[in-house]
Amino acid sequence: MMLQWVKSLAFGFFMYAAMFGYAIFFLPFAVISRDWAYRACNAWCALVIRTAHQMVGLKVEIRGDPPAGDALIAAKHQSFFDIIVIFHAVHRPRFIMKRELMFAPVLGQYALRIGCIPVARGRRGDAIRSMKRRVSRQGSDMGQLIIYPQGTRVAPGAWKPYKVGTGVLYEQICEPCVPVATNVGHFWPKRKVLRKPGTAVVEFLDPIPPGLSVTEFMETLEERVEARSNALLEEAREAS
Repeated sequence: MMLQWVKSLAFGFFMYAAMFGYAIFFLPFAVISRDWAYRACNAWCALVIRTAHQMVGLKVEIRGDPPAGDALIAAKHQSFFDIIVIFHAVHRPRFIMKRELMFAPVLGQYALRIGCIPVARGRRGDAIRSMKRRVSRQGSDMGQLIIYPQGTRVAPGAWKPYKVGTGVLYEQICEPCVPVATNVGHFWPKRKVLRKPGTAVVEFLDPIPPGLSVTEFMETLEERVEARSNALLEEAREAS
């Protein structure tokens, strides 16, 4: 266990050092072109996924079909690693992110460059109206818009209510919503150094077509994501 902890610490140091190195190297290109900003982020994500396997024995398995066209992706959020894996799996991802991340060194600047949408936490009505306005300004350049319906990282097996903002976006953009389940948090826990070896799964589930009421959509989304994420957690525990 001590050796795994040391490997995890070294991996964490390498991951963040590489983030700054890639950001500086790609900066002139990313300023000129959003495509280059995407390339920089995708190259870093690929590096992290590869070195997680090499340094701490954490492999990644993508299941299902990541959307290639415009879509809303509503994903289970358990750790920083699921952000990395989902970003690398889809073609042109943009995240609904908390406003505080705008001010994070490197991460915030690149997130804004690729078109991520910051939303201030606080009164729910104001946050939803702000999110709707910002999404509308993007026009036809939507790509794959990723939102975390629970609004924060949630430990595997724990429950936290789903926020209605996801349903509001689903109704607004009139595109399919692709639910995403995961067991990543079992291997990469929130606010912990230790990374466990094994196979972390991110699974893209069958799309929910547009046209449902917000209430019906939210019930369908929560049922699918929670049931499948819990099944993936049991799968990871049995394999340990």
